[in-house]
Amino acid sequence: MAPPTGELGIHQFINANDSINVLIKQRNCCILVLYYTFLQFVFDLIRRLFGIKRRPAITLEDPDVKYPLRLVDKEIISHDTRKFRFALKSPDHVLGLPIGQHIYLSARIDGNLVVRPYTPVSSDDDKGFVDLVVKIYYKNVHPKFPEGGKMSQYLESLRIGDTIDFRGPSGLLVYKGRGSFAIKPDKKSDPVIKTAKHVGMIAGGTGITPMLQIIQAIMKDPKDETVCYLLFANQTEKDILLCPELEEIMANHPTRFKLWFTVDRAPDGWKYSQGFINEDMVKNHLPPPADGTLILMCGPPPMIQFACNPSLDKVGHSNDRRFTF
Repeated sequence: MAPPTGELGIHQFINANDSINVLIKQRNCCILVLYYTFLQFVFDLIRRLFGIKRRPAITLEDPDVKYPLRLVDKEIISHDTRKFRFALKSPDHVLGLPIGQHIYLSARIDGNLVVRPYTPVSSDDDKGFVDLVVKIYYKNVHPKFPEGGKMSQYLESLRIGDTIDFRGPSGLLVYKGRGSFAIKPDKKSDPVIKTAKHVGMIAGGTGITPMLQIIQAIMKDPKDETVCYLLFANQTEKDILLCPELEEIMANHPTRFKLWFTVDRAPDGWKYSQGFINEDMVKNHLPPPADGTLILMCGPPPMIQFACNPSLDKVGHSNDRRFTF
């Protein structure tokens, strides 16, 4: 039988070529898929053999972008303290927050944009969620702040399933591990590496959260020999945030973590200090001034200005070995 000629033959020839091209493309796609699958298998095998961990997906990819995260749990810690848990993008995501850094929450409250910094109590070892411990400042409780805290009350009003915007990371300090701190003098400057064998920490109220973040990171690493000393100031014993967590760390790491409290109003039988941070507390419960000592502070500005810094000056701690969050 003679091959088709003319216009019909041309069309049949083109169709045959098209079919061949489609088959070639399909074959190439199959080869690429098989090649990619093989490479994934090889990489996974190498990771398992050499104990290489896969880098988790990060939620805070861009520090200038707001990421809405959904509230999935609210735990009552005390009459005015809550633990809020927010879900990340997927169960495999981590927040992506370097140790020592914080995030910003932003929300439109009563028609105004309100932005506040918070340090999570969870870490990047936790996948799928981020936890914030927040003290709620209610209206008409403190005479100096009759309106209370706008953001904390807004968080208290959130229902399960509601979202709020997260932005970060932000901050001037990053703990790199093994006693190494990268500290920026200001936002535009390059970080300066400062090393410490002994880290003294002074925290007031909710200023405990960045301290806890660093303490936990140090204690998790058995090769990190840094010793932490925490002096924690509050109004009353009931106001002490995260006390069970701190006492558990002290019980598990008695040689690496030293803990001391001071309160304005002490209950009967109180075994710690009473009153504002002073020279004796700094001298007795923080490491002495030395090249291997670094002092970290976080709390209300009046506490830092009128109690912490003057007491550190009297004991002899140099300004270049101090950092205030």
